[in-house]
Amino acid sequence: MMDLHSRRIIGYSFSKKMATDLVLKTLESAVKNRTITGDLIIHTDLGSQYTSDDYNQRLTELHIRHSYSRKGCPYDNAPMESFHASLKKECVYPVPVFENYETAGV
Repeated sequence: MMDLHSRRIIGYSFSKKMATDLVLKTLESAVKNRTITGDLIIHTDLGSQYTSDDYNQRLTELHIRHSYSRKGCPYDNAPMESFHASLKKECVYPVPVFENYETAGV
């Protein structure tokens, strides 16, 4: 999760599956690293994990407004898409094969 003001990654988690529990874990990681203000907005794509009742209930509990990208429009979330591209170029593609799942997350 990226703070767009500072362009810093404030929360992350790693899993074999992109599921609601993963994004909830990421959200909790971010909450520990950033002060929540009344005007906080989180922007995501329309993935099922982000549109889930559990995720949206947690955002409501934290008083965080949810903003969604338009369907099929990655440009709405360009800063995060750019970060993922850089992460892959620097940390994933140079490694021919990760030894195991755990070493991939280091």
